[in-house]
Amino acid sequence: MKLIVQRVRSASVKVDDKIVGEIGKGLMTLVGFTHTDTPETVKYLADRAVKLRIFEDENGKMNRSLLDVNGAMLIVSQFTLYGDTVHGRRPGFDAAAKPDVAIPLYEQFIEEVKAFGVNVDTGIFGAEMLVALENDGPVTFTLEK
Repeated sequence: MKLIVQRVRSASVKVDDKIVGEIGKGLMTLVGFTHTDTPETVKYLADRAVKLRIFEDENGKMNRSLLDVNGAMLIVSQFTLYGDTVHGRRPGFDAAAKPDVAIPLYEQFIEEVKAFGVNVDTGIFGAEMLVALENDGPVTFTLEK
């Protein structure tokens, strides 16, 4: 499982020209799954993302978590995080989990984050989406297990 976590001032996702998910201050989180991911992996990375101290404190140090700043999370499925670009010019996606594996893990990730009391919005799994964000910093991290 891989996450791309971006600290944002705002973020939104559109499907068919309609906003389906939108947040203010918080984390824009792209999430991808591979064949070996388990519910335990999902639980671990949800905890890591929510508690990652990447928001500034009063001294300008990254010392506060999403929970500390009462931020929201926009979660968007992103199978291309497991794209293999080592060979050739066209990415291969053999490492990406198929929807029958990925969808339940994606839904669990959403619920795990919500369980912390975080306001969550999402894209639509498998849809063609347009994602807009104002990256704050910019601050972007990759989390994986």
